[in-house]
Order: sequence, then structure tokens, then C-alpha cells
Amino acid sequence: MHAHSGDLQDTKTARVLRISLGVTLLYIVLLVVMGLRAHSLALLSEAGHNLSDFLALLLTWAAVYMQSRPPSATKTFGYQRAGVLAAFINAASLVLIAFFIFYEAAHRLYAPAQVDAKTMMWVAACGVVMNGGIAVMLLRTRRDLNIHSAFLHELGDTLSTAAVIVGGWVILATGQTWVDPALSFGIGALVLWSSFGVIRDSLNILLEGTPRGIHLDKLANRMMGIEGVIDVHDLHVWSLGSETHALSCHIRIADLRASESETILKAVNEALAHDFHIHHTTIQFEHEVCEVAHGCVIPVSHTHDHGHA
Repeated sequence: MHAHSGDLQDTKTARVLRISLGVTLLYIVLLVVMGLRAHSLALLSEAGHNLSDFLALLLTWAAVYMQSRPPSATKTFGYQRAGVLAAFINAASLVLIAFFIFYEAAHRLYAPAQVDAKTMMWVAACGVVMNGGIAVMLLRTRRDLNIHSAFLHELGDTLSTAAVIVGGWVILATGQTWVDPALSFGIGALVLWSSFGVIRDSLNILLEGTPRGIHLDKLANRMMGIEGVIDVHDLHVWSLGSETHALSCHIRIADLRASESETILKAVNEALAHDFHIHHTTIQFEHEVCEVAHGCVIPVSHTHDHGHA
């Protein structure tokens, strides 16, 4: 028996992403035009940062569509990892953009340029409103790693554009143009920081690592605490998507009738779903001691029962 947890397309999320894509594209054009006119590297850095946001939102929107597609004979788990892959690409793009910003900021420190601080401030103010609004909309939609990575993009942009406003005020008050590339370094550092967590989590899923927050010893002890379970081994837990976990294991029980083992199986599945939010399981019952722990090879001459969940 298999327990499945479907992830249907969230219409609200798709609508929010489409609106966000259009608004972000318009803001990128504004940043490039006004950044060139104001000679502001901070604004141009923000344009690069927002371009990464546009690509992130585009990938996220595509992943939402892909994840909604049902499983098939060739994709038996569906397309849940499309969102995880999109999150990884988004985060990797942030790292590249961050180093480009560092390079340009270092160059600007050696070759200062006169900056139009007033233009910096009002363009950045538009960005705070836009990015903040998108971040709030994403926060109110469904929660998964893909949406979370897009949210981090927008939150980072909101904070960095707010810093540009402060920097513009400092330049206006003191005339110190070095503030502009210094802000760019700060924006680049923020970009790097926001990318590392997403890269770590998405790689863990893509490499089928144990989901964060799940400890195998606690999980095994919980199953062994169920009446009728003698031993749990060959235990594996991984993520199909950012919110869907799967488990496979071998459980040793007494030599029982099928109806009695079904009661144990039901109790195990209920415990996994309630305590660990694991709904997709494949469990093999046996009443022999495994000769090989990994793969659990049992001599064919011995009789044993198998149950699947």
C-alpha cells in the first residue's frame, strides 16, 4: 500500500507570480535608465539584483506549473522536484551576481563618479514599495522551498533598496561619493547571505539527504515503540519536494497472519504521518533476521511475509 501527498497548483500563487513578473520588469527598466542618468552604481547593482529576481520569479512560476502536473509512467513521482531545481538555479544565479557587484564596486572605488543622490533616493523608494509588496504577497501564498527562495530575493531587494535611500541621503548631505560603491558591497554581501541557505536546502533534497528536522534515531525509536514492532532497519528518509517526504524501511515482526500485521502497519503509518509529516512510505515486514543490513538479503529457503505501505 502506498500513501501519497499531492501538491496541486495554487491559483493564487500563480497569479501573484504573474503580477510580480510584470512589475519587476518595469522596475528593472527604470533602474537601468535612471542609474545611467544618475551615474549610480548602487542603482545599476539593484538592476542586476532585480534581474535575478525576475529570473527567479520566472523559474518559480514555471516550477509551479510543472509541479501541478500529475505523475506519469515515466515520472512516477510527478514533477515535485522542479521547484527544488528552480530554487537551486535561483540561488546559484545570486552568487554570480554578487561577485559581479563586488567587482564593479571595487572598480568604482578607484574611479569615483559624481552621483545624483536625489535620483537615487526616489528610484530606491519606488523599489522599497514594489519589492516589499511582492514579498508580502509571496509570504501569504503557499510555503515551499521554491516560493521561499523567491521570497528571499524580494526581501533582500527591499532591504538593499532601503539602504540605497539612506546612502543617497548621506551623499546629499556630505558629498562623499564613495558611499555609492560601499552600498554596492553591502548589497552584494546581502545577496550572498540570502543564497547560501537555499543552496544548502535544495542540494540536500536533490542529493536525497535526510530532511532537515528529522532525526533517524528518533524516528526509528518511535516506530519501535509501536506494539508488535521488534526491530527497524534499512531505514531511509528523503524528500520528493520541499514539503513532501518519503520513507522506506524494513520492520521485523513476529510470524503473524496478514490481518494482524495490517494492524501494525496502520499504526506505523499513523505515527509517521502525525509525528513526522511523512505520508509516502514503503515498508517491508519480515520475521527473519536480515543477513545483510543494507539491502536486507534473506535466504530464499526461509519463509517470510512482506507488507508494503
